[in-house]
Amino acid sequence: MPDLRFFEVASSLNLDQVVALTRAKYTETSVKGCGPIKACAPLSVAGPDEAAFFSDRRYLSSLKKTHAGFVFVTEDDSPMVPAEGLALVVKSPQAAWARLANALYKPVRHDGMAAVHPTARIEDDVYIGIGVVIGQNAEIGSGTRLEAYSVIGPGCTIGRNCRIGAHATVYCALIGDRVHIASGAHIGEAGFGVSGDERGLIDVPQLGRVILQDDISVGSGTCIDRGAYDDTVIGEATKIDNMVQIAHNVQIGRQCIIAAHAGISGSARIGDGAMFGGRAGLIDHIAVGARAKVAAGAVVYKDVPEGEMWSGFPAKPSRQFLREAAWLSKQAAQKDKG
Repeated sequence: MPDLRFFEVASSLNLDQVVALTRAKYTETSVKGCGPIKACAPLSVAGPDEAAFFSDRRYLSSLKKTHAGFVFVTEDDSPMVPAEGLALVVKSPQAAWARLANALYKPVRHDGMAAVHPTARIEDDVYIGIGVVIGQNAEIGSGTRLEAYSVIGPGCTIGRNCRIGAHATVYCALIGDRVHIASGAHIGEAGFGVSGDERGLIDVPQLGRVILQDDISVGSGTCIDRGAYDDTVIGEATKIDNMVQIAHNVQIGRQCIIAAHAGISGSARIGDGAMFGGRAGLIDHIAVGARAKVAAGAVVYKDVPEGEMWSGFPAKPSRQFLREAAWLSKQAAQKDKG
């Protein structure tokens, strides 16, 4: 369930309303006893009054075990929906789910024009700079500095002895103690999720959070997206340079180092003590083991084992990359002499 500090939940929708919204089809004989749809969730956690979707064969086991009362699927996949669930047949299951989720959930917005909302809970010895905006029900710990024109969204919590730089924004986030977020960083904005159907492209709602544990540093201009449904989590004492992009659902361990212009795609998993050079990149759903190193400019397309160093494009173990580079250089030199 999305965190209600950050998202408002609309009233439930009945099946006719969902069909009108998504243009789904279903078998009349299977609709007996169907109540309203009250929430959206992934296949693995959805319950009887919640809607999920299936569009990726990697999650076939989740479909077969799901307890979702409603599942958006293509016609070919509809026979695999468990008997206790209702198959809602559409051309693009993710797009249909996104349309429903957009109807059910809205981000909590700042209430009123006050710079510091009266419901915000602020401990002693908090510095609040000029132009700072603090939303309703936000919590700020003692010793924290909020520099000029920073924005703390509704429901966010910021621990003690933190520093939020000028013009930084924090939404849908839970932040630990002694966290430093530099000027112009953006925490908890919507991740990049797009689907489409016969009516065109649609943004997939991002209903998760960002969790920054203690002693983290986040550089200027860095963007850390909130999760699509689960959370984006950064582990203790991890240090992130300027202009880094961390996408939705990324899990980063403790004491990692990520240099400027690195890009971490959605649902990547990074172990404790891993290091990334400047402009390094990971595609989505990649795992990087503990203490692994990704060299500057490398682009990783498959899992990096624990403790290894990878380089190049596409990235591979650095010794292999250097041997191949040396061989190519030697071949080019021989050709020039010939």
